[in-house]
Amino acid sequence: MNAVKLNVGLDVGSTTVKMIVLDEQENIIFKDYRRHFSDIKNTVTQLLEEVKSVLGDAKLKFMVTGSAGLSLAESLGVTFIQEVVACTKAIKKYAPETDVAIELGGEDAKIMYFGTTVEQRMNGTCAGGTGSFIDQMSSLLRTDALGLNLLAQSHKEIYPIASRCGVFAKTDVQPLLNEGASKADIAASVFQAVVNQTISGLAAGKPIRGKVAFLGALCLFYLNLKNVLLLP
Repeated sequence: MNAVKLNVGLDVGSTTVKMIVLDEQENIIFKDYRRHFSDIKNTVTQLLEEVKSVLGDAKLKFMVTGSAGLSLAESLGVTFIQEVVACTKAIKKYAPETDVAIELGGEDAKIMYFGTTVEQRMNGTCAGGTGSFIDQMSSLLRTDALGLNLLAQSHKEIYPIASRCGVFAKTDVQPLLNEGASKADIAASVFQAVVNQTISGLAAGKPIRGKVAFLGALCLFYLNLKNVLLLP
């Protein structure tokens, strides 16, 4: 009897680890998403232990991606695929009508323009407008990213907040808190700052038009705040 074949994808990012297992029909039979708190080795080990019962004696096609995945792929002896390339291939396969794709991770951000050729851009050393930025701003409001999302849904006003640097953003947020500004308004302003950074820093002024695909956990907030986060 032919062995069952499974596709295993492991994304080791700057702040989280994600794993998915697909059967030959691309049905999801396992998925998990967790923060590694800089303890990548133990987090991945625990995840692999948990997935063992699902994998059984199946023949595996194992691929690793993510900003912290290269050394892990080398140690496991499996294929590594650069994350921008992985995102681009996934978009072309599952959403081929996409004109622009934006992916915001824990400490990096990517934008892909699709057309006759694919233009890919990634942020540099600065983590402004990424998940870490959201975490820093959430802590100022004594909540987490999900709490920030809930707060923002009842906003009434948007304040300018620096998006390129978390330190600069704090110098904008703290006076607002001291002056009694609504936490809902500040939360929405933080998300607007992420959009501003995406447009000015990542897109660098190039128009974001047509059908836009959002990738990454941070972009989930866009779905609930589409009336707040205004892309041109």
